[in-house]
Amino acid sequence: MTYKSSTQAVPQVSAVPRHVAIIMDGNGRWATKRFLPRVAGHVKGVEAVRTIVEACSQRGVEYLTLFAFSSENWRRPADEVSLLMRLFMTALEREVGKMHANDIRLRVVGDLSRFDAKLQDMVAKAEAQTAGNTRLTLTICANYGGRWDIMQAVGKMLREQPGVTDFSEEQLTPHLAMAYAPEPDLFIRTGGEERISNFLLWQLAYSELYFTETYWPDFDGTELDKAIDSYRQRERRFGRTSEQLVEQKKVS
Repeated sequence: MTYKSSTQAVPQVSAVPRHVAIIMDGNGRWATKRFLPRVAGHVKGVEAVRTIVEACSQRGVEYLTLFAFSSENWRRPADEVSLLMRLFMTALEREVGKMHANDIRLRVVGDLSRFDAKLQDMVAKAEAQTAGNTRLTLTICANYGGRWDIMQAVGKMLREQPGVTDFSEEQLTPHLAMAYAPEPDLFIRTGGEERISNFLLWQLAYSELYFTETYWPDFDGTELDKAIDSYRQRERRFGRTSEQLVEQKKVS
């Protein structure tokens, strides 16, 4: 199923966000604050992923998307990049079986061609193993960038319809990396920074944005509830007026 863009159709709004997208920021600073090596923060961050996956599943969130490694993160020190790759592989080895047992589907999106062949194979097997699960779809964005996503979608669209120069959003949307999911209702960034950082640029057009000072390793179910409570206070108009929403509630 391909979902329509929020600029083309008004999506349904519920008290619990159907899709939550998170930039997991602050692992290194969490460790530095405790006089620990940065690796300790990344290890603790993996534990936080497990906690939030479980919390989202319990609260009825259907899609959870986590920004694990951006296309710009290759600029980090080589030893830290190598560590992140090893952590990714370890997490796949330890967690996929548990996710499968809990009816959670795993998908990994991004340009995986730059990753080690073993890691690519592990990702493919994990996705295949969990493909039939329906309780929650967990998407890990790895070597992902919002601009890369749009460009690769345009490339696929042009290859599918060579010679055509007039396109619509409906023609592009199926080629986006996350065409299988509705656009995020709630975007969360931990760690105190307040920017999108090339994450889901197309898909976040009408998402509610929530920024918190809490570092990712400390982000738990209680912090998630704070974000969801903030989301519930928002008036999601999608270009309409407040008066129109009032009238719509009267009719319904």
